[in-house]
Amino acid sequence: MSPLAELLSLDLSGCTGKIIAEYIWVGGTGMDVRSKARTLPGPVDDPSKLPKWNFDGSSTGQATGDDSEVILCPQAIFRDPFRKGNNILVICDCYAPNGEPIPSNKRYNAARIFGHPDVKDEEPWYGIEQEYTLLQKDTNWPIGWPLGGYPGPQGPYYCAVGAEKSYGRDIVDAHYKACLYAGINIGGINAEVMPGQWEFQVGPSVGISAGDELWAARYILERITEIAGVVVSFDPKPIPGEWNGAGAHTNYSTKSMRSEGGYEVIKKAIQKLEARHMDHIAAYGEGNERRLTGRHETADINTFVWGVANRGASVRVGRDTEKEGKGYFEDRRPGSNMDPYVVTSMIADPPILWNAGLSNGR
Repeated sequence: MSPLAELLSLDLSGCTGKIIAEYIWVGGTGMDVRSKARTLPGPVDDPSKLPKWNFDGSSTGQATGDDSEVILCPQAIFRDPFRKGNNILVICDCYAPNGEPIPSNKRYNAARIFGHPDVKDEEPWYGIEQEYTLLQKDTNWPIGWPLGGYPGPQGPYYCAVGAEKSYGRDIVDAHYKACLYAGINIGGINAEVMPGQWEFQVGPSVGISAGDELWAARYILERITEIAGVVVSFDPKPIPGEWNGAGAHTNYSTKSMRSEGGYEVIKKAIQKLEARHMDHIAAYGEGNERRLTGRHETADINTFVWGVANRGASVRVGRDTEKEGKGYFEDRRPGSNMDPYVVTSMIADPPILWNAGLSNGR
């Protein structure tokens, strides 16, 4: 082990009770994850007991230089798989000094929706399928692909094994285990249809925790690819042409949907989503129009279609749900670069709050 590696693996528990907390937030682009660390006097397991902090928002596109201070408010804690011990990762959202959420803080409105009594009573569950592409750092070309060229056509790569078909598994497995260590409710992983593209699933998670867990999982993935010298891309269509894009299919159910007669509740919820189709499309990821073409397992971006077991639909219902008369549905429209706070709260809003006449009318 090198001297640097020895220092990085130091166990601090025998010499100090202090811990390191890595404060994590979403930057000004809405996809750039930022973080910085601070020392705390001892272990903390409740985000409300963590101190607020601040950062220079003019350097992240979140404030102007003449009024640059942005406040970090801790919202969720995860174990730190990099430093281990009692050290923690802290998901934060961002506020102006006057206490108002800044425009890039999408968690604030989501928390408002998920905190509504009607939403809480329905116990909304989410399972998010996060697809991503691993790229060679110096060329921004998918790993495993010949430089400047293309591999064989799609077909042999989905859930594949073997050096000629599966690229990046060490990164994927490292991420899987790190998320489990962190306490993220990661459900699984698989290789995707395009070579060099992978997916992990977060959930089932309840309400706002789905967004917290997905952002923590994205942060961990960014850190692992940083160590590996590989770039992770959340572009919804990283390679043009006859290659699948990358999505973030979002599975959703409520207590009513999971109960007897739930299939009728599901169909009514889908009708309400259809009524706001273009509002959802506008919020489901930048560049998603390059992915939602009606080809490569997608519906056309301008058309809302739902169906049972139809992977070319906007919203898919599984065969088991149809058979059992209850269960969940899958919104297949979100792109891989979507904000989970926005998507989860938008899916919950019309089906539940319209019923109560309390929707925010987005």
